[in-house]
Amino acid sequence: MTAYNDSLETDNLETATPRKAGYVKVGLASMIGTTIEWYDFFLYGSAAALIFNKIFFPSFDPITGTLAAFATYSVGFFARPLGGIVFGHFGDRVGRKSMFITTLFLMGIPTILIGLIPSYESIGYWAAVLLVLMRLLQGLAVGGEWGGAVLMAVEHAPTGKKGLFGSLPQAGVGPGLVLASLAMLWVAVLPQQDMLTWGWRIPFLASVVLLLIGWYIRIRVSESPDFEKMEESGAKVKFPIVEIFRSHPLAVLKVVGARFAEVTWFYTVVTFALAYATTTLGIPKALMLEATIWGALIAFFTMPALGMLGDRIGHKWVFILGAIGIFLFGFTFFDLLATKQALWVNMAMIVAIGVVYAAMYAPEASLFSNQFPPEIRYSGISIGVQLSGAIGGGLAPIVAIWLLSIGGGNPKYVTWYLCLLGIIALVSAWRMRAQAH
Repeated sequence: MTAYNDSLETDNLETATPRKAGYVKVGLASMIGTTIEWYDFFLYGSAAALIFNKIFFPSFDPITGTLAAFATYSVGFFARPLGGIVFGHFGDRVGRKSMFITTLFLMGIPTILIGLIPSYESIGYWAAVLLVLMRLLQGLAVGGEWGGAVLMAVEHAPTGKKGLFGSLPQAGVGPGLVLASLAMLWVAVLPQQDMLTWGWRIPFLASVVLLLIGWYIRIRVSESPDFEKMEESGAKVKFPIVEIFRSHPLAVLKVVGARFAEVTWFYTVVTFALAYATTTLGIPKALMLEATIWGALIAFFTMPALGMLGDRIGHKWVFILGAIGIFLFGFTFFDLLATKQALWVNMAMIVAIGVVYAAMYAPEASLFSNQFPPEIRYSGISIGVQLSGAIGGGLAPIVAIWLLSIGGGNPKYVTWYLCLLGIIALVSAWRMRAQAH
């Protein structure tokens, strides 16, 4: 990687320009591809909350049907670590680019197929079985996608800009969430019968367009320079996962500890807070969805900015600032929601997603990848990130609801729980190796 970066600095203008175009193209490919995959993932979550109980579980009562729909949603979370292990192995053994493309198709094709699954009335419980299978494939894809996207961006980036380029695939979460929300809002305005028969399928089938765009962009980028150098030197490890737990277990634990707060904060804000605000506080669902969209849009801009800040002051320090933000804003977040005023509800989501979450999420690509050598890097970051994601993302709403019930409807225990995770994240990041500039 040093030789690659040095060559960027010493090449003449004619040679440097195409190389610059190359790493810019990789950064944009990572962001656009991540946007597509998160569109698919969030789209399923929205449909599970609004539609799937009526389509695939109509024989259940409404509450049980919704729980069953969310159970299929959770399958995707718990499949992520397996996806991280599988794609991490081949990403370290075969190459970053091949996994970069494979995960895109593994996410896109099941999404399209979900739009074609017959209803319960047509094929009975086989409809739910097919739905779970598609969700499992989506979870595997997301588990492998993140590692490939961020490594392609970071390992292509020139010296001094790894934070910026590492934040680009992270920034894809924002537009992915916005596109999925807008798609479901469009479906929601259709007559009930049209929505339940054919309308809900359109956002899933439309994913074919995004899939082809993502494929066209990703197929045109070059392999990671770090992987090419590793391949030339013969430094590949036969079983990366074995080497990780034998030689780098503390690095994995630090990644898990750091990310647990970030992912729990995110799903508490966008999932639990939606239910809490609309049921306990009586805030209109449309207002909460619009506030979430605003937060995601702001994050699209703040993440690259925070990535650049990390290049100047150090990526771990930006992450630590985000962890501190949980302490500073945790209680205020719920207080702002309690006002039930549109201005303050929007402000709560903008700060929670666009500032606190963005400060932790933006530098993760550069910070976490620096904890592992190139020959096991894909596996290392994927395992650490996806383990914490499965636990934090899968359990965050459940834990928050339990703590809310203990507090008699007061979210104070939810906030203290988030603060505890913030302490763990702060300590974990503090102990991490700083990024070399």
